[in-house]
Amino acid sequence: MPLALWALTLSAFAIGTTEFVIVGLIPDVAASLGVSVPSAGLLVSVYALGVAVGAPLLTALTARVPRKQLLIGLMLLFTAGNLVASIAPGYAALMAARVLTGLAHGVFFSIGSTIATSLVQKEKAASAIALMFTGLTVALVTGVPLGTWIGQQFGWQSTFLAVAALGIVAMIGSAILVPKSIGGARPASLARQFAVLKQPRLLLVYAITTLGYGGSFVAFTYLAPILQDVAGFAPGSVGLVMLVYGVSVAAGNIWGGRLADRKGPVRALQIVFALLAAVLAILSFTAPHPVLVVATVLAWGAVAFGNVPALQLYVVQRAELDAPQAADMASGLNIAAFNLGIALGAWGGGLIVGHLGVMATPPIGALVVLGALALTTFAGRLDKRDLVVKPTAVKQAAPV
Repeated sequence: MPLALWALTLSAFAIGTTEFVIVGLIPDVAASLGVSVPSAGLLVSVYALGVAVGAPLLTALTARVPRKQLLIGLMLLFTAGNLVASIAPGYAALMAARVLTGLAHGVFFSIGSTIATSLVQKEKAASAIALMFTGLTVALVTGVPLGTWIGQQFGWQSTFLAVAALGIVAMIGSAILVPKSIGGARPASLARQFAVLKQPRLLLVYAITTLGYGGSFVAFTYLAPILQDVAGFAPGSVGLVMLVYGVSVAAGNIWGGRLADRKGPVRALQIVFALLAAVLAILSFTAPHPVLVVATVLAWGAVAFGNVPALQLYVVQRAELDAPQAADMASGLNIAAFNLGIALGAWGGGLIVGHLGVMATPPIGALVVLGALALTTFAGRLDKRDLVVKPTAVKQAAPV
């Protein structure tokens, strides 16, 4: 893999850290700014809103900007957002800073997938995407716990300052390592780019992304209560189990990329979704047993993010066929679909916990994932009928 991919991975690590670290700092932020814990929790929601809006809209508006310049500009925006957060005098300013960084997040992962596939040979396209997204998953393992510790020791402002420093390093890495001639889709009008929304096959992929990714978050959002209230873990031990999950996620992301390279995105998604649904169903039975639940969480992590490379690769492939003038836009909408899945999964999980209890989330999450599996199978049949997407032929998103 070229060094430029590692610059993208570092950027993804910084972005993943700033996205998730706020969860561990919510009590500190609430106490410091004099707001309620639910109000501090909105800092998570507005970030996701920034991602969902920024991914498709700003990707379309920046279609004519050279990819390398845009990449550096995004990391500059990301760094500025975290610097503003580190000196935010109040709740409103911190909220604005979170929206700002969320906008950068959305566009980065929109263009990141097409840039990553442009850096490698076509048979390594999914692995390149997986490597970039590994930065996001590794952030769950190291960046978030470390950022939380920094915030608890030196104040939550220090965490955002540290992430801003990461952003500067990633920006310098991109400036040095990413080729100036990196490929990108030919500029198209906004109308032609948003015409992606009129492509039923792309809409089908977005539905798969929303269900397949969101189904896992129905249960994952409430993993900590499951570990404490059902498995009997002490609060201090939950972090160690989450660490196990994060390590497994990082490995599963790479495995998912290689699987997509070998099998093609549709077949890889069928395998990953089937395994994910099975693991969630098994969790319903292993949750009361500490040793078994840790083993289940380990298996869960291995497949939870394993669908990401295949989903991103599939949407890039479909965009080449259905909307070649708006490949980045199509990728951006898939990033929005990921975040929509997270939001709906967490919201739906809350309703389930309120009405049926926390242990109803794993089996219902499994049913949602099975819905994604059914849609994937349907999409695969359409591909075979059209004879346009070959399982063994992975195309580049854009030529260098």
